[in-house]
Amino acid sequence: MPLSKTELEDLGRAKRLLETPGIAMRLSSLAGAPVEKGLKLLPSPAQKAIHAISEAALRTALALAVRSLGEAPGRKPSERSHKVAAAMSGAIGGALGLGGLALELPVSTGLILRSIADIAASEGSNPRHIDTRVECLAVFALGSPMDRRDDEAESAYFAARAALAGAVSEATRYIAQKGVAKGGGPAIVRLVSLIAARFGIVVSEKAAAQLVPVIGAAGGALINTIFIGHYQDMARGHFIVRRLEKTHGAGPVREAYDKI
Repeated sequence: MPLSKTELEDLGRAKRLLETPGIAMRLSSLAGAPVEKGLKLLPSPAQKAIHAISEAALRTALALAVRSLGEAPGRKPSERSHKVAAAMSGAIGGALGLGGLALELPVSTGLILRSIADIAASEGSNPRHIDTRVECLAVFALGSPMDRRDDEAESAYFAARAALAGAVSEATRYIAQKGVAKGGGPAIVRLVSLIAARFGIVVSEKAAAQLVPVIGAAGGALINTIFIGHYQDMARGHFIVRRLEKTHGAGPVREAYDKI
């Protein structure tokens, strides 16, 4: 069965969300100052520390997902309330500067994950299922800058999904059988590492934005609002695609996506 007109419109919306410029562009447009200026102010040790903090936040988020995500499908997402909560955590983190990132990021990552799960439920996925919970975590790998080695003709979204596919499947099977033990098994370590490689880039851009004087003046609250909004967009697009794939299969949806 071909995609209906309404489904094609939904898929078009998903593509606009998934293929739009990343968070660095959004933060730069905040005050007309490129985030690259802030990135130059981040010393190499700080960037390595940000990656470690990002990975730790994702491990905490995965444990949260397995324990407590469970809203029923079809529920209307409360995106606004999650944005308000993220803004509050960003305001606190912004007051503490880069040193507060280790405290603020796990909180904001958990809030974003809950918002992603809400959006997944609104698109018909069930966050009570392990595969949906892992897919919610995988959203953190979407919308980050592509590796130069990636095929430029490939959709950034589908390239990211392809890069994660094996790790997502392995981690889903592992969690279904054994849960998330302390430290996790190799399947969980691999998945978190792959997601962190992309998520850490976005977190670095977020941290760098707070170092640019003009953007920094806007405060951590506004930066965090843009941060969570970015992943809400990625989640909406991703779970629209997954909803349509469940009805029509991956091949026809991908073909229609590429034609849009």
